[in-house]
Amino acid sequence: MATRSTLLRDVLGGKSAKAVEKALGLSTVGELIRHYPRRFTERGELTDLSELVEGDEVTVLAEVESASTRRIPGRKLTILEVTIRSGRHRATLSFFNQPWRDRELTPGRQGMFAGKVTRFRTKLQLNSPDYILLGEAGSGQEQAEDFAGALLPVYPAAAGLPSWTIAHCVRIVLDQLDEVTDPLPAGVRDRVGVSGLDAALRRIHRPETRADHHQARKRLAFDEALGVQLVLAQRRHANAANPALARPRVAGGLVDAFDARLPFSFTGEQREIAAILETELSAAHPMHRLLQGEVGSGKTVLALRAMLQVVDAGAQAALLAPTEVLAAQHERSINDLLGELAQAGRLGGAEQGTQVVLLTGSMSAPARRAALLELASGAAGIVIGTHALIQDQVQFAELGLVVVDEQHRFGVEQRDALRSKAATPPHLLVMTATPIPRTVAMTVFGDLETSELHELPGGRGTVSSTVVPVTERPDWLDRVWQRIKEEVGAGRQVFLVCPRIGDESDAEDIGAAADDGPQTASVLGSYAELSNDQLAGLRLAQLHGRMPAEDKSAVMSAFAAGGIDVLVATTVIEVGINVPNASLMVIFDADRFGVSQLHQLRGRIGRGEHPGLCLMLSQLPFGHPALQRLEEVAKTLDGFALAELDLTQRREGDVLGVAQSGRRSQLKLLSLLQDAPLITAARAEAQRVIEADPELTAHPGLAEFLWESFDSDRTEFLHKS
Repeated sequence: MATRSTLLRDVLGGKSAKAVEKALGLSTVGELIRHYPRRFTERGELTDLSELVEGDEVTVLAEVESASTRRIPGRKLTILEVTIRSGRHRATLSFFNQPWRDRELTPGRQGMFAGKVTRFRTKLQLNSPDYILLGEAGSGQEQAEDFAGALLPVYPAAAGLPSWTIAHCVRIVLDQLDEVTDPLPAGVRDRVGVSGLDAALRRIHRPETRADHHQARKRLAFDEALGVQLVLAQRRHANAANPALARPRVAGGLVDAFDARLPFSFTGEQREIAAILETELSAAHPMHRLLQGEVGSGKTVLALRAMLQVVDAGAQAALLAPTEVLAAQHERSINDLLGELAQAGRLGGAEQGTQVVLLTGSMSAPARRAALLELASGAAGIVIGTHALIQDQVQFAELGLVVVDEQHRFGVEQRDALRSKAATPPHLLVMTATPIPRTVAMTVFGDLETSELHELPGGRGTVSSTVVPVTERPDWLDRVWQRIKEEVGAGRQVFLVCPRIGDESDAEDIGAAADDGPQTASVLGSYAELSNDQLAGLRLAQLHGRMPAEDKSAVMSAFAAGGIDVLVATTVIEVGINVPNASLMVIFDADRFGVSQLHQLRGRIGRGEHPGLCLMLSQLPFGHPALQRLEEVAKTLDGFALAELDLTQRREGDVLGVAQSGRRSQLKLLSLLQDAPLITAARAEAQRVIEADPELTAHPGLAEFLWESFDSDRTEFLHKS
């Protein structure tokens, strides 16, 4: 018999074990039984051949339609071409110098065929694929018994190791596997309604019915959710127990002075969240809060108010922004909001004011030295910066609050590096104008308490959106140029957004996909053409990420001051740009951008009294899925609804963030789309367990499960994030 730690070579034999390890990187019984089938196909149901993608390693279930052998003149070469079909779709199998296979691959036979999808002329084909004919036993087909049931497993395969070989190895392992001990207490299983672990591991591979497979998947997906939530619950517990310096509000201080000079009243949501931030900053353990909200919903004002409370309490606050353009915009807007309150020690400055300092990587050496001195001395109460803030030479007198803007642009290590500059754990406020679906917030940001801003302040114009299919209706493009001239003629300003900067090698900030065609709009090309043709006579300027920082700042200042009519830009204007007079945005090749990115972009218009109009141009034909996606974006301004739409239309990826942790996902079944109830249940169970037993000393089975589920590097990532 075998356990999960048994080496595969001791169960399968050396040859098979070596093949599995070479193809899949699996060496133990436990690793193999966690290599779950990608899907199941029922007998009588053939794989949809329309889903084949060139370059993929696939396993398909299909029926042989015809087979023919031909010789290549002048060469000792024969080619057997077999046409397989499922429904209306067909594909070709090609075998070289194997004419005898036509005796097996006869019309009407069903089989599973595995290989790499290639293209010959216009046809997709599998060259010399492995195959197994169903319903046949005998010489060379001993694996046929693995497919004796009604449900045929299709495994994630690799070259040289087809799905049925994996299935055969799994069957051997399961037949010798001892009963697997279940780490979940019976009470947890009963509350969540999941089966035992041993049954789940066996039925995920060899279910008799779809219901069997559903129950097995539910249990194993819950395990994955629980593993994440246990680590995050431990983090929340550690945060709550972690000592921090309370930063209570000071009567008659900067917060009161700031409230008095605000030219508008807070919405109900803003007042509620302001009170929460005030209370949490006054506590003796660090605040850890995620503040997400619609574009223009007032997140920055609330963050500034929190920073002022910390400054009143004798500490400093740092705002980390992802780009220099956004950092500079924050510095300008915060200085405008504070007025004389940001001029401490200067002529005309308020007596109880502070100083606001900007620190970026492109600053001159003298300016940088001056900024570093103000940080180290404590003269600057608020510092705004980019990645330059996390460099070793940056020292704070007393860092009390870290605000991270547009958190999705930063890795875990970067946020942690800034927090580490505080002598005692600082409070943390994470902000995003890209709403995060609830399931993502519960996993990736499960250690943070979440606040959401849905209301928009009064006095803002509405924004409408229209999709312009310029290939289908080229006359509409002339109307776009005319509309731009009308807006400028009325004294308003326009954004033109392009996916690329210039030449074909550009790899910067294309939202949805890399450019693979010469027709995609670029900033340099559009600026040159429009300045001399369609928009000649208007004041145009360009903005992109390759420009020197001082040039970018000068262009944005001129645009904000009304000195530029039309700004041709990349997505550097996606966040943080506030030009209330901008009323029109034209997005070239809008299908190149993601749903959330489009929503962020159009949030740059309609920020003043004038209504905004966003025109999303596309060269795609009517009926194209990407064009339909643009229509969905145009229908609603609800960023939270669009976040859910975005999640349904792109690959979920690793919910723990492969890009941030740099490690392979341990989550194989859990779906952010399908498994919201499981994630919610896992969070509740994890909280219940950790509140009573933070170190899992009374739950050795769960402790071992956690150790097995996440390698030490990933657990450390979760604890630091």
